[in-house]
Amino acid sequence: MKKIQKMLDAEVQKRNASDEVSLEKLDPILVAHRYKEPTISLICALFSYGNVGQIVKFLDSLDFSLLQQSDEAINAALQNHYYRFQKSEDVIALFIALKRLLQTTTLEEVFKSGYVKNASVIEGINAVIEMLNFLYPHKTQGYTFLLSQVTTKTKGVGALKRWMMFLRWMVRDDNIDMGLWKGINKADLIMPLDTHTFKVSTKLGLLQRKTYDLQAAIELTQALKRFDKNDPLKYDFALYRLGQEKREL
Repeated sequence: MKKIQKMLDAEVQKRNASDEVSLEKLDPILVAHRYKEPTISLICALFSYGNVGQIVKFLDSLDFSLLQQSDEAINAALQNHYYRFQKSEDVIALFIALKRLLQTTTLEEVFKSGYVKNASVIEGINAVIEMLNFLYPHKTQGYTFLLSQVTTKTKGVGALKRWMMFLRWMVRDDNIDMGLWKGINKADLIMPLDTHTFKVSTKLGLLQRKTYDLQAAIELTQALKRFDKNDPLKYDFALYRLGQEKREL
């Protein structure tokens, strides 16, 4: 394991550079970096599935100033916007729900209302999902996929990868992550487990669980805490890039 840690620490140091996220090395955080605003960042994270080029192209097509405009303006501006599983009505629903949330509170406050009870990021995510569904009830398969569902168990459920990535962006602060939120312990974060990270972590022996679920994300986080108990997610971007680039390990 010491050999693996040494290799990953070197990768972390190399990857922690602004040019790791660029037009040549696309990542959805490229769009989020332009605004450095939590609500816009959440939109970028939630649509982060599929081909990265298509993700960035879709995000570039969005007018985020709509988050301060009326429901009617949002409907009119987004009626032709869709992305993979999300129809225009789903994109509109997300913008209206987030707009209504911002009229009375912030994403950070809603997240912390769930997080502080047990220092649980899962409970924090659940609080945000519940609030968005309350503010703008909208039930379609595409919208449920976009927001994810409230999670009360960890085995056999989705890994909440896009939410965990959003939290990494918000809580960690380096040349990749933005550190926009305070008062959340980096040690409480859970790895944003995608297929690249899952395969690389399994190959390196960091992950024994064969099922791609939230429990696997938690177990990988615990394994990485052996290398850095206070900031296990500092390894996330490096593991992701190793898998994306299909590096020999």
